[in-house]
This record gives sequence, C-alpha cells and structure tokens, in this order.
Amino acid sequence: MELNGVEIEDTYAEAFGIKVARVLITGVSKHWAMVAATEATGFGTSVILCPAEAGIECVVDGSETPDGRPGVYIQICTFGYKALEEQLLNRISQCVLTAPTTAVWNGLPDAEKQFDTGFKLKFFADGYESELEVGGRKAYAIPMMEGDFIIEHGIGAVDGVAGGNFFILADSQMTGLTAAENAVDAVMQCKGSITPFPGGIVASGSKPGADTYTFMTATTNQRFAPTLKDKVEDTNIPADVNAVYELVINGVDLEAVTVATKAGIEAAVKVPGVKKITAGNYGGSLGAFKVNLGDLF
Repeated sequence: MELNGVEIEDTYAEAFGIKVARVLITGVSKHWAMVAATEATGFGTSVILCPAEAGIECVVDGSETPDGRPGVYIQICTFGYKALEEQLLNRISQCVLTAPTTAVWNGLPDAEKQFDTGFKLKFFADGYESELEVGGRKAYAIPMMEGDFIIEHGIGAVDGVAGGNFFILADSQMTGLTAAENAVDAVMQCKGSITPFPGGIVASGSKPGADTYTFMTATTNQRFAPTLKDKVEDTNIPADVNAVYELVINGVDLEAVTVATKAGIEAAVKVPGVKKITAGNYGGSLGAFKVNLGDLF
C-alpha cells in the first residue's frame, strides 16, 4: 500500500515486554522541567548496554499537573521491577532533585504496582523532611538550598511494551533526518509512549547477535546499510535510497505503541524524498508483540 505516495511495506514491527515507570517532572518553567527530564533520561537508549531505556514522553501545562506548573512526562524501562526501582531512585535523586525548581509526581497513580520512591528519597532531608498534600496527593518536602524539593510518595509502574519500530528509507541523509524529526514530534503528541534513542532517532540500527563476530550481542543490520547495498546480496536498500533512520517506540501498553507508530509514519511520509516505510522483525526471536504496518491505515 501507499500513503502520500510512499510505499508502506506489508510487514510488522516486533516488540517485547518490559517494565515501565512513568514520572511527571514539574518546574517553575517548561525549560527547567525539560532540563531535569533530559538529565534523568540520559544513557537510556537501549537495554543492550544501558541500565534502562528511558525517554521524554510529552510536555504538559499547569492544567494537567498537581502543582499547577509546567511539566514533562518521562518513562523509564527495565526488564525487572527490582532494577526499575533502582533506576528510579538513582535518576530522580541525581538528576531531578539536583535541578533547580523541580518536583516529582506519580505518572501512573492508578497502577497496581507502586514503588515508595518518594518515601525513600525523603531520607536525603536527614530528619528535616515534612509530609504534605498537594492536589490530593501525599508528598514530602525536602529542604534544600533553594527551598523545598517536593516529591510524591509513590511512583507507579506497569508491564509495558518496548521495541516497537519503523524505518524511514529516504533519498538522502537530510531528507531522512527531517522526516524522522517530524515523526518524533508527532509521537510526542501521543501520550503513553517514548522514543528512547538520541533525539528519538536511531542512526545505527542493529540486528540481534552477529554473523562474523559471534561474541557480540548486537551488530549492524547490514541489509539496511545504504553503503553496503552493492555489496550485500540480500540488501533491503532500493537503488534510489541513500539513508535510513529508525524510530524505536516504547510504551505503557501495546495500544500506546501502535498509536504512536501510526502518528510517526503519517508525519514522516509528508516529507518529499521519503521512498519507503518498513519495520524491523526477527521471526519472533526478539519478542511476542507485533505492530502490523498494514493494519494501521
């Protein structure tokens, strides 16, 4: 099928299960909420080697936050709840508590799984903490040099989905990058999902395992490398394609990943020079979830 004259390959993205915590960071301005959110989601591109996958979900105004200030939702994802709790404590304490004017709120207050992250972080106050209620939520005030840091008692987590994806095949690097940037912007309008790679975009691509260096966990996906299209017999790169960018999408559930995938593709194909949209799958060896591109439109 085609969308805006761009071929949408009849294939699927293969995704896998992951544990997801959702955190709302507020600040005196959108700028400072975003600074803390960016720091807290650093070194969070891929669980291949990072301690978590993490990313910025969306920006909200004060009408959607407990303290009436601008906020940024982030997600942190790991394979187990124990590791997730550790990442929450580490990232919030080192990257958010230390940032000017920030506060932390539960992004999944109705989730069955709740970590007492705020309760544990209050011990930074060394006995000078106090309990308060903000917008009907139990929180703690931790005295600091600039004033009080506020953090809600609990942070919720769910069994989510990671590894949803689609590939943008374009006639040039700048065409592909523009399309990918537009796709990331569209995904950020879809609550419940993140694109965890740098700027939301994957330049490298990878496949599980290796053909030559078998000690590697993941290696270059040679079939989608434009500089190898004349060297690899089973290349997936058409003659008129010279760059490929991937968006990896994680979310609180499969629906969130599916909605974000659709929005991202719709934004990408509006850029002239995009030749094809496809997705990565590995015959079921990576995960149990499928996002069929043909079912999106």
